[in-house]
Amino acid sequence: MSKDLLFDPALIPDELQENLPSGYVVRPLCRTDNQVRSNTSFLKTLEVLTTVGEISEEAFRERFQYLQDHNDQYFTIIIEDMNVPATAAASATSSTPYLVTPGRGKIVAAGTVVIERKFIRGLGLVGHIEDIAVAGDQQGKKLGLRIIETLKAIGQQQGCYKVILDCSEKNVPFYEKCGFERRGVEMGWYVNKPTKAKL
Repeated sequence: MSKDLLFDPALIPDELQENLPSGYVVRPLCRTDNQVRSNTSFLKTLEVLTTVGEISEEAFRERFQYLQDHNDQYFTIIIEDMNVPATAAASATSSTPYLVTPGRGKIVAAGTVVIERKFIRGLGLVGHIEDIAVAGDQQGKKLGLRIIETLKAIGQQQGCYKVILDCSEKNVPFYEKCGFERRGVEMGWYVNKPTKAKL
C-alpha cells in the first residue's frame, strides 16, 4: 500500500469501481488531495456541505497522518473524475489498476465511514457514515449512491454489525434507496463558542 493513501485500496470492491461513469475512479483519500484548496481538492469538495474553515497544508497533512495512523477506524474515500485534468499534478502512484495517479483528475465526491468500537453486541463494531459530498456539477450521475455503497461495503468488510448515518428529512428518500431504514431520532447539542479542538 502506498504511504500516501489513507488505507488499503483493496478494501474497495472492484464491482463498485465498475459501476462508476467512464473515466471516474473511487479510491482512498490521498495525502496530496488537499492541493492548497485548488478547484480539484478534497476540501473544496467538502464545501458543498458546510463551512470548512481555513486549513493550512501543514494542518491538513497532520490530520491526514492522524487518520492514517488509525486507519482501522477512519475510511475516507473520494471519487475522482479523470476526464478533467487537475490544475496541479500530484505524485502518487500505485499498482492497483483503478488507482492510476491520485491528483491527476478532479475530486468530485467524498465520504467517510468511522468505525466505533462498542462494548455491547459482544464488543461489536458500528460504522458511522459522515460527510457525504457531491460537487454541484456532478448531480445526477449516482455518485452519492456509489459513495454510500462503497462505505457500506468497507463497514461490512471490517465486521460492523450495522452502518448508520444522520440526514435531513429531505434526504430520507435517497438513503432509503441506499438500503437504510428510519431508526430513532437524531439529537444534537452544539457548543455556542467552541474552543480549539484539543485532540
